[in-house]
This record gives sequence, structure tokens and C-alpha cells, in this order.
Amino acid sequence: MSVANEAADPGKGKTKMDEGRVAKGVKPVAKTNSMYEQYQKIYPRSVSGLFRNIKWWVMGLLLTVFWVGPWIRWERAGAAPDQAIFIDLPGRKAYFFFIEIWPQEVYYLTGLLIIAAIALFYATALAGRVWCGFACFQTVFTDLFVWVERKIEGERNSRITLDQGKVNANKLGKKILKNGVWLAISLAVGIGFSLYFQPVPWEALAEIFTLKASAATYGAIAVVGGGCYVMAGFAREQVCIYMCPYARFQSAMMDEHSLIVTYEQWRGEPRGKYSKDADFSQRGHCVDCGLCVQVCPTGVDIREGTQIGCIGCGLCVDACATVMKRFNLPTDLITYDSVANQNARAEKKPEPTKLIRPRTILYTVVLVLVCGLMATSLLTRSRLEVNVLHERSPLFVPMSDGSIRNGYTFKILNMERTNNAFVLTTRGVEGATMEVLGVTERPVKEVLLPVEGDRVGSFRIYVSVPRASLHGPTSDLEFVLINKGTGESVDYDTLFAGPH
Repeated sequence: MSVANEAADPGKGKTKMDEGRVAKGVKPVAKTNSMYEQYQKIYPRSVSGLFRNIKWWVMGLLLTVFWVGPWIRWERAGAAPDQAIFIDLPGRKAYFFFIEIWPQEVYYLTGLLIIAAIALFYATALAGRVWCGFACFQTVFTDLFVWVERKIEGERNSRITLDQGKVNANKLGKKILKNGVWLAISLAVGIGFSLYFQPVPWEALAEIFTLKASAATYGAIAVVGGGCYVMAGFAREQVCIYMCPYARFQSAMMDEHSLIVTYEQWRGEPRGKYSKDADFSQRGHCVDCGLCVQVCPTGVDIREGTQIGCIGCGLCVDACATVMKRFNLPTDLITYDSVANQNARAEKKPEPTKLIRPRTILYTVVLVLVCGLMATSLLTRSRLEVNVLHERSPLFVPMSDGSIRNGYTFKILNMERTNNAFVLTTRGVEGATMEVLGVTERPVKEVLLPVEGDRVGSFRIYVSVPRASLHGPTSDLEFVLINKGTGESVDYDTLFAGPH
């Protein structure tokens, strides 16, 4: 009954509970229809075929890389860690094989994100949501969790029957076992993630299992492992359909020549149930078995056209191919194809797939340029950086001999793993001399500053200038730092303050 009808006849459709509420002076709650469909759990059916095998291989490769990554060794000189992939939060550095990233080089992370985004756009332009269907971490762990669920609770129909049945020892035991395995996998995921932040993985494992690890470590395990358990175990396709932003804008990166999962409607319709005396020359090849929907991890019926829930995994292609072979019909009723090819084949004018087109050329050029820029920057980046902070209170101090003195905090970042000595001089102001606390005993024009490898050397420097060399409240002063061993030099421009 609609709300309008209830308003027209207040006494109609009332329940005993509503009458009791009125008798007690409690206003009954109006009943409204929900704008959203009630959630229906997806029970993916198992299937075998080309795309299912590809998904198994990709899953195995990615999970192996994830769990083996922290154990790969990479010899480095000095006291640097020998872990190939390591994020050193206390030391504020990141290591990736031969690449070492310092905090001020965080822009390389931005470059990697740009490369990843362009590569994703490029893959989408070529083959649709191939990333979502095969390599996304949500897809990989959901596949793994569904495989565990299938092994414990059985195939699709068995799982449906189990969920709809009454709670008993059998149901309770299977649910506990399944969730126990899920939690074990999630724990392994959380621990595997935390090992990328630990310099010695075996020692870190011992600390974790003996409850001696830090609170931050257990927090990371709980967040990452808990997220895996909830997302892959329960949220599943809802992450792809409702939470993932990529599903919302991926269509903007595709065109009519992008390879996507398609249904040959011109060949499959009109569909109908299979019968022994069926004449496929007078009807479509689709036998309406529903297997393509049952194997879909997001519950999509691809026969209704491209949808936001389709992640391009190709499992419906495998399922339909199995059915077509059973009835001695041509395969590829559901296949990876482009909209342009589908339309051309419907008109009996097949065309070759156009992989090279303006969109893909643009993505290729941009990807090559960004990768080249990143590689050039990494290969030519300086291993020496300088930071100078002028003392502000006071800006200058008049000395007894008439000269003016300014104070500076001078920091040298030695990115080499070997100890180095650096020659420091000044330019720009005539007659400038320097005194370095703890290094020089008298004013000098040139000083040698030692800095340990992979360290920041901090020095307190006082620069004195004859008053006659100053021609205003500020003068340009340049510090010149030269690595005595390699000859690499860095110039740093600053100001020298004086009286008006």
C-alpha cells in the first residue's frame, strides 16, 4: 500500500501494533518504500578455461612477489641495509634494489604514480578493465578467498543451500573453519606488508610472534590484514561497483576499438532454452543457461551490454565457450572484442582490431616521455645537497674591528655511502672570511668540512665582511661547496645582511 493511500484512509492497513501505539498515545511510524535494492550475495561458480588459467597464473605471480619481496637481499656498502626493497621510516629513506630515495626526493614517488596512472590508461584503451579483472589486489585476494570458500563449503549450489539452511553443527563448523583460514591469510598479508619496513625479516618475524614488536607494527598488521579480511571476505564485488573510483571514469579512456568483454547479440538472439529438436538456424545460439551470470564475480549479465560492474575478467567467456562446445556451436558468443568489430561482424564485414590509433599513440608517447624523464633524473641526480639557514636574531653583528658578521646554519647532505671531505669557499662579497665552530681556530677564506657517508653534516658558520665591501642593507653572497674526492660542486645563493 502506498503512503498516499494510507493518508487517504488512516484506519486502513493498521496493524495491532499500530493500534496499540495509538491507544498509548504513541504516533505510529509511517512506512516508506526503500529507494535501494536489497543486497543479494553473489555466489560465483567455478569455471575452467583460458581466462581462468590466466587469472590463476597472475594471482600466483603477484602473491609470490608480495611475500618473497622482503626476503630478497641486495648488498650495499657501509652500514646500509641489505634488503632489496625496504622503506626505512626511522632513517627516512626508501630502497629499491640499486635506487636509494631520500626524503627531499619524494617527487620520484609522484613520478611513479604518474607512470602507473598513464600505464593504467594505456591498458584500458587497449583492453578495457584488464587491470581490474586480473591484477587489482581486490580481485586477487577475492579470488583467493572465494577459492577457500569453495573448498570448504562446496560449489555454488551447496553454498547457497548452506547459507539458507538452519544453523547446525555442520554449518557452524564450516563457517568457523572458513573464517579461520581467511584470518590466517589476512594475518599473513598484514605481516608480509610490515616486513617491508623491517631491515631483518627473520628477526622481525621472531619479534612479532613473541609479542616483542612495536605497537606500530601490530597496528599496521591489524589495519592491512583487517582490511584484506573485510574487503576480500565480505565486501567483494561491492568494492568494485561502489567504492572503486576507477569504475566511474574508466569509460572515458575507452573508445569503440578498445577490447572489452562483449556479447554477440546479433548471433545469440533470440535466445531460448535448449531442446533436442532445436534448429539453431531459426534461432539464436544463446541457450539461456545463465552460466555466464553464475561465474561472474560481480553478478553481471553481460548479455545486457557493457555495465559498470563488469571488471573484464573473462570468466563468462570461458563459461560460454564450454556451453557452445557442448552443443557443437561456434565459440566466442561471449568474447573479448571491440564494439566496432562486433558491429562489423554483425554486418558480415569483419575488420582487423585497431590497436594503433590516436588514443594509444598519445598514451605511448606520454608514457615514454615520463619514463625517460624519470630515468634521466635518476641517472644524473646529484649525490650532494646543501641547505643554508641565515640567522635572524640578530641579522648581523658589528665587530670591534669594524667588520660585519652574519651567522649561518650550513647543512651538507652526503648521499654517498663513503666518508667525504668538502671544500667550502665564498663568492660575491670582497674580503669575506669564515669561522666554523669546532673546525677552524681563526678566520679563513677556505675550509675543509668532513661529512660521514649517508649522513647530514650540520655546521655553524660565521661570515665576516669588511664594512667597506657592503653597499646596502643586503648583499648577495654565494657559498661554493666542492667534493674533494669527486670534484662535484654545489653553489648556494644567500644574502649577507648589514647596516643601512
